[in-house]
Amino acid sequence: MASADMFPNVSFSDVNAAAASQEAGGGGKAVFGLDAASGAARLSLVRTGADQAMEIDLSDAQIFKLGRTEWLCVSGQTEAKPGVEEKLFSRAIKVVLRSEAESKAFSLAFQRWKQQMTSGKAGEPLENGSIMVSKSKFDTKIEASSAQMYFHYYGQLLHQQNMLQDFVRTGTYYAAVMENRSDFEGRVVVDVGAGSGILSLFAAQAGAKHVYAVEASEMVEHAQRLISGNPSLGQRITIIKGKVEEVELPEKADILISEPMGTLLVNERMLESYVIARDRFLAPDGKMFPTTGRIHMAPFSDEYLYVEMANKALFWQQHNFFGVDLTPLHGSAFDGYFSQPVVDAFDPRLLISPPTYHTLDFTKMKEEDLYEIDIPLSFVSSVGTRVHGLACWFDVLFNGRTVQRWLTTAPGSPTTHWYQLRCVLAQPLYVMAGQEITGRLHLVAHSAQSYTIYLTLSAKMWGVGAEQGGILQTSTAKLELKEPYYRMSQPQQYIPQDQQQPLSSLQAQGSGQQMQDGLSPGITVEQERDSAAFTR
Repeated sequence: MASADMFPNVSFSDVNAAAASQEAGGGGKAVFGLDAASGAARLSLVRTGADQAMEIDLSDAQIFKLGRTEWLCVSGQTEAKPGVEEKLFSRAIKVVLRSEAESKAFSLAFQRWKQQMTSGKAGEPLENGSIMVSKSKFDTKIEASSAQMYFHYYGQLLHQQNMLQDFVRTGTYYAAVMENRSDFEGRVVVDVGAGSGILSLFAAQAGAKHVYAVEASEMVEHAQRLISGNPSLGQRITIIKGKVEEVELPEKADILISEPMGTLLVNERMLESYVIARDRFLAPDGKMFPTTGRIHMAPFSDEYLYVEMANKALFWQQHNFFGVDLTPLHGSAFDGYFSQPVVDAFDPRLLISPPTYHTLDFTKMKEEDLYEIDIPLSFVSSVGTRVHGLACWFDVLFNGRTVQRWLTTAPGSPTTHWYQLRCVLAQPLYVMAGQEITGRLHLVAHSAQSYTIYLTLSAKMWGVGAEQGGILQTSTAKLELKEPYYRMSQPQQYIPQDQQQPLSSLQAQGSGQQMQDGLSPGITVEQERDSAAFTR
């Protein structure tokens, strides 16, 4: 079902002579949507403080432009009284928008909702079939349950506060906009996934001619109050409720601004909506803030993290749990814990090689390029150690005319609410200093608005005969980006690689069932530390 379009702070009045004496003009809001009972498209005019709304059936309604911001909406009405023949008449409502830009958006919304009118409810049986409701591109690739949870999450102020209080995030956006006023002054801006509206307000502060804030969640109600509470800026901001895949705008944008980044840059799949907004709304040679993104990767060694994760499965090694042997499930539990990417802040000295990166150019890439991301990996270890997995983080560039500013989530930099992400191998690799590590990071998008991660790391031959190539060890992992382990405790005290003591009880790769289960039955490990709660 299409999202409703809402226009707050409009004024309207019934111009019929009979009604005019009873009903004075007043302020309120205009909402385009579907009638819950009939499924028909309607325009609801709701007066501020009133319980009831003027309902206009769009099936036979027309609008006529009276002025730059004034429209006359005419629709058919019926009047029926007991014992009196039913009368047909036309009703005319004058609607006044607060700006010319909103007036254009109102006209487009009217035409769009009128065109999608059907004669019955979605799914209602007809003589020759049933009515089908056309789905937007978003609806065809995303599960309805996932989308519902997603928009519910971002419709809550506590989650918006979590992001606003990320000083690195919010401060970098503010600096990128204000340092590049020349990109915004006198320009039309579209805020993609506006949330609380903070980026729209930044754009208005920088002198934007007009800002269209597009937001699909119920956060639009809060955003409207925030923008109305800043009238000097809010008069140049129009909030449009809906998905960027569905809404219509009255004009092209000179610049898009958005915060579409999730964990590992791509989680939540909002980057696809950002690219779609580019194709639908951005004028030729328009700018995008952010402009490009990079996923950085490097192998790491962290014995404490590995023990902590392996220790979680020890519960399932009990042979007598109230008389029940739990060990048949230990292998599955062990694999399950290692299928969770770890989200935390770690010491960059845990990295054993300089990082590499993969670039996503938001100005040129296709939406389909984000469905599957395949990244070849090649590193040279700087130390002899055990490789426990692949560490990842991201940064984005705001390529302004005046200043180029980066927002980074790198380890060692000021911590953000994205933290960093680590893919931990259930079977670590053993490498020597100077040994080459190769592999592949393969991300596959799915309908739950996230990705499945397929990681392969291999240690190449070392020493005599190494020039002939070949692989000594290989370890693989399959992880779900949507279900991470939020390990929000402070980074552990760094211990140099040569002082880290590997677990002697762990079997070498391929040495039988004990290695498959992760830990030998007699291993002793420290108890798992509590991890702090994390909201994202």
